[in-house]
Amino acid sequence: MQVTLNLFDFNQKVDYKNEILSGLTVALALIPEAVAFALIAGLSPLTGLYAAFTIGLVTSVLGGRPGMISGATGAVAVVIVTLAKSHGVEYVFATVVLAGLLQIVAGLLRLGKFIRLVPQPVMFGFVNGLAIVIFLSQLAQFKVANATGALHWMTGLPLLIMLGLVALTMLIIWGLPKLTKAVPASLVAILTVSLLVIGLGINTRTVGDIASIKGGFPPFHVPNLPLTFQTLSVIFPYAVIVAGVGLIESLLTLNLVDELTNTRGRSNKECMAQGLANLTTGFFSGMGGCAMIGQSLINISSGARARLSGIVASVMLLVFIMVGAPIIEQLPMAALTGVMIMVAIGTFEWASLKTIGRMPWHDVLVMVVVAAITVLFHNLALAVLTGVIFSALVYAWENAQRIRARKYVDEAGVKHYDVYGPLFFGSVMAFREKFDVTGDPADVIVDFAQSRVADMSGIEALHKLMANYQQAGKTVHLRHLSPDCRRLLANAASLVEVNIVEDPAYTVLADEYE
Repeated sequence: MQVTLNLFDFNQKVDYKNEILSGLTVALALIPEAVAFALIAGLSPLTGLYAAFTIGLVTSVLGGRPGMISGATGAVAVVIVTLAKSHGVEYVFATVVLAGLLQIVAGLLRLGKFIRLVPQPVMFGFVNGLAIVIFLSQLAQFKVANATGALHWMTGLPLLIMLGLVALTMLIIWGLPKLTKAVPASLVAILTVSLLVIGLGINTRTVGDIASIKGGFPPFHVPNLPLTFQTLSVIFPYAVIVAGVGLIESLLTLNLVDELTNTRGRSNKECMAQGLANLTTGFFSGMGGCAMIGQSLINISSGARARLSGIVASVMLLVFIMVGAPIIEQLPMAALTGVMIMVAIGTFEWASLKTIGRMPWHDVLVMVVVAAITVLFHNLALAVLTGVIFSALVYAWENAQRIRARKYVDEAGVKHYDVYGPLFFGSVMAFREKFDVTGDPADVIVDFAQSRVADMSGIEALHKLMANYQQAGKTVHLRHLSPDCRRLLANAASLVEVNIVEDPAYTVLADEYE
């Protein structure tokens, strides 16, 4: 059944059945992830579950990308773990609140648009690295603790049971869509494997073996810590990192979902929603978080395209916490592990492997480096920033090599330099080498019809060029400067002396460019 729902979906038609079933599937998949991330951060499981509920609900209603799922994430967990151990959970809550405020400011300043600066190789590396991280994180389910508490790999019958149940889950997810798409394959897989385990009494690890998820409604709680500059000096660095990591991961996930659905989300609105979500969860005993690429892909692959699925996932998660814990804790981890492994397989950009040997070497290198940093350090912000900086440096270097000048002397004895390529910090040295101040005639024309002055270094290069010619008793005429270049030179007039001269007395000015 499809109904137009203006409040949630910008006049899009909502398939209620798909949205509700997809939300239920996501809610089940959120539980082990939220619990695991809370434990990574050294916090109680309910801290992660409360964050998944509050962040998921706020971003589903107010976010800029319908169908995207947010909650407690590993990216935030690895940032706050040190703070949690050194100062305690109250400082974590305060950090999350401050990070939310910073994200709201980023949205107000419309900084979300800068996600457009992320090149495609960085996106490929980010997605591939995250897929590998999702897969590797599932391997922990194949380990058990011995009498001393040390983890070791399963062996014998427990390993065979675990592998069999995971394989069955993956088979259902792969095969069911070939028969029918009436219901989400992930949900059918979880329910089928769970009924099989419970009905036959199969001895395997369940959600309850990890931690209890039983609790109440997230309690409102103002962080209990002194409001001093010393407190701010402790939490501010962590808040900046949490805000940055959260926005980068959220906006990259938004872009990925945009590509999968052939729609366009609103990045600045998502920044605002993420900020408000973290601000809220910090006051409701949550650990903070951001967009979750794995759960978002489960939601999208299940057919959800609207906000309702995220709302259902959040509400059902709260229901599980408050009244459904005894049932949910019986779900086998093998089923949820199988779902996440299929998410990892679906997330990996297999087409990116075909670019190796076909695309420029530096693009392939960026893709590999970003993926490697993501896998080794679990730091998505560092991985993406490294990729963007490397791509920018490569771009600057290549453009620096492209500047050139066509030289000739006209009938009037005037030397022409027709400049091609951008004049900026990277090309200044090559630009200077094009000119022969000593050997040139008294009048020189530098034509910028096929070039532009891009920055302060370019202005300074022009200043030095004209000063050298003036010192030699010669005159330089700058021609065909674009309006933005003229403004740039005019704004810098108080800093460097650049004399723009276009002499109409020269008949040679009536050339091919005019």
